[in-house]
Amino acid sequence: MTGETDLKTLLASMTPELLDGIYVFATLTRGIPQPEGLEPLMIFREREGTTLIVTEAAAHAAGLAASFRCRMITLNIHSSLEAVGFLAAITTRLA
Repeated sequence: MTGETDLKTLLASMTPELLDGIYVFATLTRGIPQPEGLEPLMIFREREGTTLIVTEAAAHAAGLAASFRCRMITLNIHSSLEAVGFLAAITTRLA
């Protein structure tokens, strides 16, 4: 299934939803393994280490130092990666 590319359709059809919970970023120095049982929402592997996005509670339970407390909003629309201007419109509104 291909995602929607038309900006007007995307903006008119999305149904934003603020999800429960507080999320944080936790960085593991290169060579430090991810704690057993931790299920990150996202993982960014970079040369200097690995950054995990996890719930604040999960970071605390795993003994991880965390930064940037934030909430998660899902837009509930299947957008194409080729949809030009969609994220710009959303981030401008959030700012």
